[in-house]
Order: sequence, then structure tokens, then C-alpha cells
Amino acid sequence: MVATDKLFAGSVPEIYDRYMVPLIFESYARDLAERLATLEPRNILETAAGTGVLTQAIASQLPQARLVATDLNQPMLDRAAAKLSREKRIEYRQADALALPFEDARFDAVACQFGAMFFPDKVQGYKEARRVLKPGGRFFFSVWGKISENEFADVVTQALAEVFPDDPPRFMARTPHGYHDAERIRADLNAAGFTNIAIDPVEARSKAASPRDAAIAYCQGTPLRNEIEARDPAGLDRATQHAAEAMSRQFGSGAVEGRIRALVITARP
Repeated sequence: MVATDKLFAGSVPEIYDRYMVPLIFESYARDLAERLATLEPRNILETAAGTGVLTQAIASQLPQARLVATDLNQPMLDRAAAKLSREKRIEYRQADALALPFEDARFDAVACQFGAMFFPDKVQGYKEARRVLKPGGRFFFSVWGKISENEFADVVTQALAEVFPDDPPRFMARTPHGYHDAERIRADLNAAGFTNIAIDPVEARSKAASPRDAAIAYCQGTPLRNEIEARDPAGLDRATQHAAEAMSRQFGSGAVEGRIRALVITARP
């Protein structure tokens, strides 16, 4: 992983929240929150909270629980906090999931939606989740499947390879869709001290009002933007338009819909 893969700053949080969250994250947030709610936890830690789509789903499912939402990127947390400012039982705190600033055995559950792929050391991230769990607590998280199983991301990645043939931007394949092997995930969790592990593939449909909305989501609302601008500082609009045209050829010019697939994992020590 390159350093910019973890950088969500500038206008990225706002575009991410407006376009990317409804495109691929909302349905999985509801699913993960429902799984977590079956335990009726009172104290919950969320890592890699982003702009708060899972935070909001958990708060809705568990109105009596207290939640600490953390993320490495303060601008993402600021966006989340602005949306849920009236929820006094939610604390927002900038934190690295690999070095959590919390005492041992503090939380009933730890949740992380589509953040583990960004951990430079997966086992260390899982060890930290295990450390802050109370006895009997559970770790809930999700990761994306391979990029070929996630149609919009795949089409955008191929389109950008046409724009930059000498140095194709590979953020989507490298990081969000680069940690999809169930046996590797299981082995990493075992190495961190988790022994009771369930890994469920979950398919859904990604929908956008137009091909351009989907292209904006990926090209401007993720760290893929950093790769595009590193190759051509003035080329963001050109790259977005090319991705939109590729989306239109593949899915049509009106409202678009494509396959998405993820793995949802529940683990106990």
C-alpha cells in the first residue's frame, strides 16, 4: 500500500459522503449493524468510521448503547460528527486502529466497516481489536471481495488504465479490493488470537442516478483521486469523464446498477 491510499482530505470527505456512501456502503452498514445488535452491546468501538454511515446505522439499531467512533483521518470524523451532532452518546476520536488509545477490555463489541483493507499490518489491527474487547465480546468487520466481483470499481479501474496506460492508477484493486481471500483473513485473525470465526459472503446491488455520479464517487471521492492528480494535476475532470463514458457503455446512460460483493466477518477470541 502506498501512503496516499489512506489519505482522505480536502474535498474528498464531502464527495465521498455524497456519492460513495449511498453507492456502495449504506446497505452493508445496515447489515453489519443488525448483526451487531443481536448481542445488545452497551459499549461499542468503531474503527475506520469514515463519514459515519455505520455509526448512524448502529445508533439507530441500538438507541441505548454508547459508541466511540474513531478514524485515522480527522476530516472524515468531522463530517460524521456534523451529521450526528445531537447524539451525545457518540464520541468521535481520531485514532489509529493499530494503536488504539483505550484500556484493555473496555468494549462489548468492536466494529469496522471496510477499513481492515487499509491496515498496513492486519494482524496488529486485529490484536488491538481483541485487546480492547471485554471477555465474551465480538469483533464485527467487513472487507470487499475481489474487484472483478464489484462491477463499478472494475469498470472505472479499466477506464483509468486507458487514460494513463504507462502508469495505470491501481488504488481500487490494490487496497479496497486487495484483501479478499477468506483463508488469509482467517489466518490473520487466528494469529491475533481469534479462534471462533465466521466469514459470510454478502452480495448486493450498487445503484447510481447516472454513470457520471458513479464516476465522481470513485474518481473524486476516494484516494483514487490522489493517484489521478499525481499523474496529471489538471486531469481530474478528464479522467472522471472517461470513466463516466465507460460506465455508460457498460451499464447505460440513465440510472445505473451493478453487482457488489463483500465478506462480513464475526470473530471471538
